[in-house]
Amino acid sequence: MTAGADGHTHRYLIVGAGPGGLQLSYFLQRAGADYLTLEREAAPGGFFRRYPRHRRLISLNKVHTGQKDPEIALRWDWNSLLNDEQELMFPRYSQEYFPRADDLVRYLQDFQRRHRLNVRFSTPVDRIEKSGERFAVHAAGRVFHAECVIMATGWGGPYIPDIPGIELARGYEDMPVSGEDFTDQRVLIIGKGNSAFETAQAMLGHAAVIHLASPSPVRLAWTSKHPGHVRGQYGALLDSYWFKTLHGVLECRIDRIWRDGDHFKAAITYTLADGEQALLEYDSVLRCTGFTMDSTVFDDSCLPERAPGGRLPAIRPDFRSVNVDGLYFAGTLMQARDFKRASSAFIDGFRYNLRTMAALLRERYDGVPLERRTVPSDPDGLTAAMLERVNHSSALWTQFEYLCDVYVVDETTGSITHYADLPEDYAVDRFCGHALYFTVTLRWGRREYPDVFAIQRHPTPERADESAFLHPVVRAWRYREQVAEQHLLEDLMARWLDPARHVRPLCDFLAARLAPGEPGDPQSRTSGSS
Repeated sequence: MTAGADGHTHRYLIVGAGPGGLQLSYFLQRAGADYLTLEREAAPGGFFRRYPRHRRLISLNKVHTGQKDPEIALRWDWNSLLNDEQELMFPRYSQEYFPRADDLVRYLQDFQRRHRLNVRFSTPVDRIEKSGERFAVHAAGRVFHAECVIMATGWGGPYIPDIPGIELARGYEDMPVSGEDFTDQRVLIIGKGNSAFETAQAMLGHAAVIHLASPSPVRLAWTSKHPGHVRGQYGALLDSYWFKTLHGVLECRIDRIWRDGDHFKAAITYTLADGEQALLEYDSVLRCTGFTMDSTVFDDSCLPERAPGGRLPAIRPDFRSVNVDGLYFAGTLMQARDFKRASSAFIDGFRYNLRTMAALLRERYDGVPLERRTVPSDPDGLTAAMLERVNHSSALWTQFEYLCDVYVVDETTGSITHYADLPEDYAVDRFCGHALYFTVTLRWGRREYPDVFAIQRHPTPERADESAFLHPVVRAWRYREQVAEQHLLEDLMARWLDPARHVRPLCDFLAARLAPGEPGDPQSRTSGSS
């Protein structure tokens, strides 16, 4: 796109220079795209200057991996942005397993400066409108125009539940962070996520009673496999609950909060106790109920719909708004399609989403074809290609059950084309005109086990679909229909190369699908599109 006379017209306009905005800026800049990033603050990473309040991240930083391959090492580096400079990887900034937020802020500043990303700081966006195919973004007294707007603003503010009297609660965003401020107090914390447990942990040695309350039970990360659920480092409060210290987690609906002299009263109804009600008294009430997106900058011409729950934008498989063409979402705002499953809410997940998004944007707006390669079409060669990817890719590892590799069989020639790191639902939409294609993901076993540390295993290839740990799953598709699925047996060290356990079962599966008479056989093929 040619810049207008005012110099404020671009093909891509990114709003927000947190980790999501910086990562997308990097990919667009490396591709030579016409982009500009607007940031309201004077430096990158404003969210992490304030949160988490107690300054300790829950994102892992496993520095010592025993791996020399940087691609594999990324599987356990949850904070680095993807780039080609090893000096700009987060483990150079902290050796701590759970690093401090200040180290991430320092890293983000260096990332922007070293790559000379095109960020205009101190430029808060006031309003976004759309006329025809063009967006107008009003910011800091100027108007910026773009064909494509990508919102990478992160969370816009706290989510405040609809509870009568909730205004009496101190919010996570401005509550005291020293546990000593709650010495000998009875404290009600509304919420049971990581921010609630982070807050409770800080006062554990000071408060007389700590209650965490919400209608639903605690979701623990080691049972759900989702890194956004409550993490193991906050287990001390759960220990205290069962060790009779009077600290507790309450499954209840808070019906009302009011002030009574120097104290607060909370009327509650238990959700797992046949409707039992109680009246509880506290010295402090704190709100730790998470965050929500801010849509106040959009006028009616481009107001995005929200996903169920109302906290996130509703997006298509290509990360585009479901109702505003040309409006995309990046960073933590792109998690609606794998909500509470993979890692799109976190740097280690959305960095791969953004690499894919940049490629899809370039294809749509700049006419640059999506990267692909031809792989062997015989079962042995295709098996080797698939196993090489699942044993090496950090994207498939981190974005389990969401991003996939796609292997599309040409209906005329029988050749097979490989596309990497696409959302599986996007892949089905894109390749649904083909009579045969395969998707390859890494997946966990079933969602629930009575005891996740005592799972009965059946380590034979015939029962690979019962694997509990992360393992490869290959699906065969005919148009939009999944017609077959092959699980490969879990492996303690995540190496799926055993001739009997992995290679032969996959090769046999592919041979059966590619055989004459099966979908993909040249004699029964119909035309399709890519």
